Amino acid sequence: MGALDAVNIGILLAALLILAGILSSLVALRFGAPLLLVFLLVGMLAGESGPLGFKFHDVQLAYTIGSVALALILFDGGLRTRYQTIRNVIGPAGLLSTVGVLVTAALTAPVAVWALGIGWTEALLVGAVVASTDAAAVFFLLHAKGLRVRPRVSATIEVESGVNDPFAIFLTIVLIEILMIGAKPWHQIASFLVTEMAVGGAVGYAGAYGVVLVLNRFNLPQGLHAPFVATGAVVIFAMAEVGHGSGFLAAYVAGLVVGNSSTRAHNTVVTFLDAATWLAQIGMFVVLGLLVWPGRLPQSVLPALAIAATLMLIARPAAVFLCLAPYRFNWREKAFIAWVGLRGAVGIFIASIPMLVGMKDAQLYFDVGFVVVLVSLLVQGWTIAPSARWLGVSFPRSDPLPRRVELDLPGQLAQEIVGYPLNANSPHLRRGVLPAWARPTLVVRDERILSPAEAEPLRAGDYLYLLAPPERAQALDRFFIAQPPPSRPDPRLLGDFFVTGDHTLGELAEIYGLAIAPQDSATTLADFIARQTTRTPRVGDVAPLGAIALVVQQVTKGRIATVGLRLAEETESETLPWFERVKRRVRSMARPT
Repeated sequence: MGALDAVNIGILLAALLILAGILSSLVALRFGAPLLLVFLLVGMLAGESGPLGFKFHDVQLAYTIGSVALALILFDGGLRTRYQTIRNVIGPAGLLSTVGVLVTAALTAPVAVWALGIGWTEALLVGAVVASTDAAAVFFLLHAKGLRVRPRVSATIEVESGVNDPFAIFLTIVLIEILMIGAKPWHQIASFLVTEMAVGGAVGYAGAYGVVLVLNRFNLPQGLHAPFVATGAVVIFAMAEVGHGSGFLAAYVAGLVVGNSSTRAHNTVVTFLDAATWLAQIGMFVVLGLLVWPGRLPQSVLPALAIAATLMLIARPAAVFLCLAPYRFNWREKAFIAWVGLRGAVGIFIASIPMLVGMKDAQLYFDVGFVVVLVSLLVQGWTIAPSARWLGVSFPRSDPLPRRVELDLPGQLAQEIVGYPLNANSPHLRRGVLPAWARPTLVVRDERILSPAEAEPLRAGDYLYLLAPPERAQALDRFFIAQPPPSRPDPRLLGDFFVTGDHTLGELAEIYGLAIAPQDSATTLADFIARQTTRTPRVGDVAPLGAIALVVQQVTKGRIATVGLRLAEETESETLPWFERVKRRVRSMARPT
């Protein structure tokens, strides 16, 4: 019975720790405390030096839990990232996640040499341990408490945090091998990196294709779609690692492919992974907190504080400004990206690798990494929202987020019902514009359910539900939630988007951020297109309008009745016949400048 009692007590303590971590999120959301810090402190309090006195020294188990948790977090991050987002920021995010990590580690190393009295290779290892940003910390704090950052800035930070972990782990492993075995030729290191990336990417893509195939071809029971995807993510991670590739890159690539594919139960999978990654983060942070011995931290706290200050104020800003120099970010955006280089449990996870392989003075790297993470979460984590407002890269989210319910309808892969409250400042009440792929289904008014026809005209206080494809549902936010104009058109808003010719240029300008002269804002689309040609409008006629183009879809009694929207360059290359493109080019060259 003694052994059984010990097992039961262990289960009880583990469950209580997870429950405490979940409930602590209420404190974090209420007071703005970085959630990761709360979970780490829970683990420390439960550890050997804390009130509960739980002895835990199994670094291998901690590394295993951290690996699985990080794989799920990265898969979930890829699942929520659109290909369009990746294409828009692949350059800056790619440089930050590779060159940025190297520069950060290199600039941190001299301070580590001075503060810790170690050699240059050991100092570079310290820099590598703390160089990567933490995806879980960034995702949570960028979206907590209604903070809404400029889309390009937010996308750059999120994509960087999702893909820089594999490179930081690679750099850490290379430096550990140099310290334990000896220096390797550069071509071997380069070959190792290429193999890690190539195998990881290939396994991630192939595994994701298999997951999508199973979801769409086999009729799994309704409740098994999400557990299958989550388990598949772990299997993909493990297969890449066994094949000597980067399992973390494989997990992110797999999430990216699955999230951008049409699959059954998409919304169910996303919701399930929300809970799964939440629990994975809790387990990861609590277990890493258990490894910390607070009694030993004072020995390295001052050097670690010097390293943390260098990292936040010199190394990270220098890396950001260097990597973003070729791109059109203003100094305020660069400063915010530099400040949001949050360190979290990933840094502590990487710091546990020297302990796992039995390196000399391995505990030093762990302690320094832990202090740097604490300082980053305390200083940077608590000041993200104020710094975003001070630098002018954010705007408040005053409207509630939409509610989404997935429908698995016969004869198709998936649809979502999306619900929006119609407030007095709702863009839809002002414009009345909707894309053709969004179908109003019902309206809730004064606790009564009405059909769209019964509810006309819509008014403030109504709750409108629409049916839309999952991959486009989020694009509907622009029609119902007040937000600044986009920097470039969202392709999800253009395809199959038809409006009547009676809509005005001003209404479209609000959606796409087009530069329209004040006197033209009331001009209808039909009149605008008619002015672009000297003959009677025909189906297929095109009128460029900034970054988009208007395409005539239907003409009734000589007047344009329906207009479609496309990207300007797409329309120029695909919609117009070659002779029409030549005529337009000649006319544009003949116009006076």
